Amino acid sequence: MLGICTYSLHSAPINTLPTLLSRSHSSFLIKSSFRNHTAMANSSAAVTIRKPITHVIFDMDGLLLDTENFYTQVQEIVLARYNKTFDWNLKAKMMGKKAIEAARVFVHETGISDSLTAEQFLIEREDMLRDLFPTSDLMPGASRLIRHLHAKGVPFGLATGSHRRHFELKTQRHGEIFSLMHHVVLGDDPDVKQGKPSPDIFLAAANRFEGGRVDPSNILVFEDAPSGVLAAKNAGMSVVMVPDPRLDKSFHDAADQVLKSLLDFNPSEWGLPPFEDNGS
Repeated sequence: MLGICTYSLHSAPINTLPTLLSRSHSSFLIKSSFRNHTAMANSSAAVTIRKPITHVIFDMDGLLLDTENFYTQVQEIVLARYNKTFDWNLKAKMMGKKAIEAARVFVHETGISDSLTAEQFLIEREDMLRDLFPTSDLMPGASRLIRHLHAKGVPFGLATGSHRRHFELKTQRHGEIFSLMHHVVLGDDPDVKQGKPSPDIFLAAANRFEGGRVDPSNILVFEDAPSGVLAAKNAGMSVVMVPDPRLDKSFHDAADQVLKSLLDFNPSEWGLPPFEDNGS
């Protein structure tokens, strides 16, 4: 265990808000949801005054830890047996979801569900990922931003679709950094009834800060996945997206800000204490 204030007892039951996507999570519906969010944001931009950000929630995979390539490698190996390839359109539909939800997307979208069930895929994938996850590196700017927020007293937590076993494997080299989180909400948390793009995980995280539930409009979420961006927006939160450069730019539209790296984040733009270094 990492000594994290991980599973706070202060959470209260939360109501699952309507999500913008059907369970199929087709590319059309995902992109339509992003366009709808953008249209609403544009129509209200002239009259909306952003509330100051008081709390921060981080995603983990692909945002703080460089783990997404591990998933891609394993899925490419599996599909090669069926003479199929893994592309970024499919990856966009899988990113950020609970493991079983992503697995169902994988086997159905690739047309291999008659040969390999989602459950069988997860068992096979687990054997390969178990050796890869402990080698996970931090993404550029992750340590700097987390240490800065901690030093300035800005409360922040983690909301990741990873279940506990994977979380411990991925973070075992970075215990010091992740111990700075006020709390961690995992994909197998009992309050997370549905994975991203449902807002469940972010609402659960909002409930567990010291003092009780935080107004979602005062929370800034950092995400890399389209489903995670939609989950945060469904929860009523602001989102900074740091996408992989291979992700289609149409998935950027619902985010409030899109950055190439966490190194590019300017806290002052969000009413947060500025960095005191020169960006190194």
